[in-house]
Amino acid sequence: MMNLTEKLKILPRQPGVYLMKDKYGEIIYVGKAKVLRNRVRSYFQEARQNNYKTEILKQHIYDFDYIVTDSEVEALILESNLIKRHDPIYNIRLKDDKTYPYIKVTVNEEFPRIFKTRIVKKDGARYFGPFVDVDAVYKTLNILKKLFPIRMCKKNIIDGEFDDRPCLNYHIKKCPGPCIGAVTKKDYQQMVKEVILFLEGKADQLIRELKDRMNHSAEELDFEKAAYYRDSVKAVEKIIQSQKVVTEDMVDRDVVAIAVEDDKACLQVMIIRQGRLMGQEYFMMQGVADEQPGEIISAFIKQYYLDQQILPREILLEEELDEPETIGDWLREVAGRKVVLIVPQRGLKKQFIELARKNAQENLKKERIRETYASDRPLKGVKELQTYLELDKPPIRIEGFDISHIQGIDTVASLVVFENGQPKKDDYRRFKIRIAEGSPDDFASMNEVVGRRYRRLKEENKKLPDLILIDGGKGQLNAAIAILQELEIEDQQIIGLAKREEEVFLPGQSEPILLPRHSEALYLIQRVRDEAHRFAISFHRRLRTKRMTHTLIDEIPGVGPKRRQALLQYFGSLEKIRSATIEELCEVEGISEKTAEGIRSFLLAEFLDN
Repeated sequence: MMNLTEKLKILPRQPGVYLMKDKYGEIIYVGKAKVLRNRVRSYFQEARQNNYKTEILKQHIYDFDYIVTDSEVEALILESNLIKRHDPIYNIRLKDDKTYPYIKVTVNEEFPRIFKTRIVKKDGARYFGPFVDVDAVYKTLNILKKLFPIRMCKKNIIDGEFDDRPCLNYHIKKCPGPCIGAVTKKDYQQMVKEVILFLEGKADQLIRELKDRMNHSAEELDFEKAAYYRDSVKAVEKIIQSQKVVTEDMVDRDVVAIAVEDDKACLQVMIIRQGRLMGQEYFMMQGVADEQPGEIISAFIKQYYLDQQILPREILLEEELDEPETIGDWLREVAGRKVVLIVPQRGLKKQFIELARKNAQENLKKERIRETYASDRPLKGVKELQTYLELDKPPIRIEGFDISHIQGIDTVASLVVFENGQPKKDDYRRFKIRIAEGSPDDFASMNEVVGRRYRRLKEENKKLPDLILIDGGKGQLNAAIAILQELEIEDQQIIGLAKREEEVFLPGQSEPILLPRHSEALYLIQRVRDEAHRFAISFHRRLRTKRMTHTLIDEIPGVGPKRRQALLQYFGSLEKIRSATIEELCEVEGISEKTAEGIRSFLLAEFLDN
């Protein structure tokens, strides 16, 4: 393996991405460089001045990889993808991965449809959004479908190729019936055009067209249709009044501001489309300690817009980016047109930034409070559990058990561990139950697994848990208590939790305890029980799948998983392996002549026995 000194010598003078690794081979930082040779070598130069975070990073670098790209923009795209995939601890990382809903109009079809989607494709359809509030999407669609009965089915309708019968929507007047030719393609597309006018924010033009139709229908004495257009005008006017217009220039723009505290940052995004404020959303960034606001916003822009298919014309920024030209080129490539990056200094756009910053500060405070509550909540459950169950000491470490099987087949048990109210997955354990296969005895199974667990802890002189939780009622609890007594483990705090009524059973008490329904104590033991159940079922499913797919080839002496896989890949089935000659078996990678003779002898003997 090439050492670091040798790798540094051969670094190319080209743009690319570098991946720093720790002593375990984990990727801890991903960066991009205009010149890989200069940038990567700088991490190994003592004289270079760095911030505290970079100095800590350098202490953990044991190896690196790099990928050469054709341009800085390509390196930026690759860097963003790798950060998202590997989530390196020393990178500024976007914590939230939200997708926004859009309204899609399939103008690429002869008879277009309109519906909500979160997937934007370059397929010729029209997309409107994004909408921060999904309820707003459904409300808009409901209103549009009342005004314009666009079809809701997914049929591929071709003009002139019609069905014999329409669906129910046609009969209840929720569809004009393009599938049976009840509406012409021209009239249907006119209706779609009006929908697009509305979604483009050109409601004034739509209202004028609806009023012209209303007047024309009245002149033709078609008062029913005139009333329909009159109601449509009122509905559109009501929607316009409810929408907040913030600019008169009708430009699509995003407003991005930041609030930073310690190692977290909150990025606030105001989404303005066609001059109307569609909503606001905030995103939390991690790993921002010692980073400048411009660097944090740059990292956010690269990760936030990575998966966006529709970009605004303008992005208003609170701070200058640390690499505006490269990011600008990348955004142009994504959008297919220029995206203007502006740091406003005065006027209405500056007011947008200030409003977004205030919201970012408030949301950062809310996140801090939420995190504090989330960390305190489990400990509250531990304290409550001690009080409600009158335990001798707080159950800091809880071990929970569950049994899983189907009619006694593949019986397994799980052990999960919670410390300070949080799961400690490294301490989880799985057990195959050794009692007679086919006897669905949960009591005996619980007795066995509890005995195996605590016999071993006692032999190794290890500390017992503060509380044992048994998934089940009196029977399972008594089975566990019996084995603990046999092991001479006294004064062990243990409870059983019956699922039906969430009843808690205690040793020596005939009547169960019901914890307050919304208490943190009940929530904690439910989490332990549910986690034990999930862990047991996953293990049981794995064993059942393995047993059901078990074949004779698994029993061949000297053939492990790798050789077994190689044999199956080469021959395709057990029958072909059985009929293969020794020479043919030797053609498989990893199979020697001696192994091939053993395989052939074993399969031949099994065949003769059967």
